[in-house]
Formats: sequence, structure tokens, C-alpha cells
Amino acid sequence: MNSRPRAAEPGLRQRKKQQTRQLIADTAGRLFIDRGFDAVTVAEIAREADVSEGTVFNYFPTKEDLFYARMEAFEAELLDAVRKRAPDESFLTAFGRFLLGMLEARGLLASTDKETGDRLVAISRVITDSPVLLAREQQTFDRYTASLAALMSKETGVTEGDVESWVTANALMGVHRGLLDYTRRRVLAGVRNPRLGRDVRRQAERSLALLREGLGEYGASSVRSP
Repeated sequence: MNSRPRAAEPGLRQRKKQQTRQLIADTAGRLFIDRGFDAVTVAEIAREADVSEGTVFNYFPTKEDLFYARMEAFEAELLDAVRKRAPDESFLTAFGRFLLGMLEARGLLASTDKETGDRLVAISRVITDSPVLLAREQQTFDRYTASLAALMSKETGVTEGDVESWVTANALMGVHRGLLDYTRRRVLAGVRNPRLGRDVRRQAERSLALLREGLGEYGASSVRSP
């Protein structure tokens, strides 16, 4: 009879911790959007969320972690999508499906919801206005690329750090990074869905097609795009 409360207690603690973490992240996100990343201090975030600074740092070791909290799942989801692809499916096909699915889920390809569009504009401005966030983003994508290269090396049986896996991982992640930069520039230039979605999808499909076809003839005058 006593085993049930003991089993339920850790679950309750975990839920409370998750709620606190989400509260801190949501509070930080709101303040960053309202005032910009560099203008907000951790002390202000803690005060607004009604927690101590120590509690904030227990959940988020750095201020940048507060902003990029929602990116944590990206690496695991990407590697999982590549790892669980069909036996006859290439890394590129699995990556392309994952990338387009992610863009769809974030409302970049179809959503015409004004709130989603406004939030995308606000987040784009916060990032592009902060050298600290741009540097952190670069570091994060470098880590994603290294993780993807390591996975591909393992699955193809080559030595980890092999140049072929490294080049492939950089090419795949380059599509994502290029689309991210393209989307931000278009959003800040005033482009919205449905046009934004059409443009981003076209760029994604053309970039993935280029990788499928190979780069051997890319740049030759006979195959240059108009």
C-alpha cells in the first residue's frame, strides 16, 4: 500500500521542475522579445518569474541557454530521423524529410496566423540584433554538424572524423543554416505567408536537389540558374 505514493512522488517532483523550467523560459522569452536580449538581465528574469537567480541558473547555465531553450530537442530529433530511416534510404532523403517537416511544424511553410508571423519577426530581430546570440547559434550548429558527422561515420563504418562524413554533414546542415538566414532576411524585409512559405519551400527543394545531383557541374556556364 505504501509503494504507490513513493512511485508517484518522483513523477510529481519532475512535473513541478518542468513547470518551473517552462515558466522561466517563457518569462525570459517574453522579456527578450519586448526589450532585446542584451538589455535583459538574469536578475530581472528571476524577479519576473518569482524565483531566485540561483534557480534560473540551475535550469539554464547561461543566459543564452534561456533564449535557445526550445532548440534543445533539435539535435536529438535530427539524429533520430537519420538513425531510423529505411534501410534503402539515403542520409540526404532522411534529412530532407526531417527538415521540411520541421519547417512545416514551425509554421514557416503554410501558417497565415498573424500571431505566428509577428512572433517570427520579433525573434528574428532579437537574434540579428545580438552578436552574442549569433555567436551562440554558430556554436550550436557546429555541434549539430559534428554529431551528425559522427553518426554517419558510425553507420557507414568509416573512421570517425573521416573527411567524407564531415563534408556530407556540413553540406546537409548548410542547407538548414542557409534556409534559416534566408527566412530571417525575408521576414525582416516584410515578406509573410503564404508567399514566405512558397519561397522557403522552393529554396529548400532546390538546395536538396542540388545535393542529390552533386556539385560537379555547379557553376559551369551551361548549368547556371537564371
